[in-house]
Amino acid sequence: MNDFLESIKARDPAAKSILSIILTYPGVKAVFFHNISHFFYQAGFDLIARIISQTTRFFTGIEIHPGAKIGQRFFIDHGMGVVIGETSIIGNDCTLYHGVTLGGTTWKKGKRHPTLGDNVVIGAGAKVLGPIMIGKNSKIGSNAVVVSDIPEDSTAVGIPAKIIESDQNLNKFSAYAVGKDPSDPVLKSIDEILALLDKQQKEIDALKHK
Repeated sequence: MNDFLESIKARDPAAKSILSIILTYPGVKAVFFHNISHFFYQAGFDLIARIISQTTRFFTGIEIHPGAKIGQRFFIDHGMGVVIGETSIIGNDCTLYHGVTLGGTTWKKGKRHPTLGDNVVIGAGAKVLGPIMIGKNSKIGSNAVVVSDIPEDSTAVGIPAKIIESDQNLNKFSAYAVGKDPSDPVLKSIDEILALLDKQQKEIDALKHK
């Protein structure tokens, strides 16, 4: 437990003490009670598991289905609006921000929610949908919509998400899943157009002064 709390303190500069994390962080409460609801779920007491899950949702704003499998030192920062589906699998040392959804894309039974490798960071408002794999050490930018596998050591942004960075040095934590080059491909195109217009304007000004 202390290892879990210390890992949160290392990832959140606003965390002033272990006591404040225990008392005031909804993500900590959500994970704690998920462990209890998951125990009852595995034991076959689905109703009890769901009651615990929904009560936790009421108090924290975080909905984790009792069937979801969560690794060690999982941190939900801020937390409000986070939804984690039944067949989700989350590796060790993962971080989710508020508004993140690990959702399904079908009503069929079986694996229908995402799997996150170790050290994955998912930024605020991102939607990761379907039985896809997010490779270890990867980051998903805020408000991205991910519907296909993301390889290890990558950063993906946009709708639908596209990989903008692939680097073997991405295992360092990055708040809100911001990599070395967080630019969106659309914004890059806009920058190129603006640069071209600026160049043309300078050429026009030069002709006027001839």
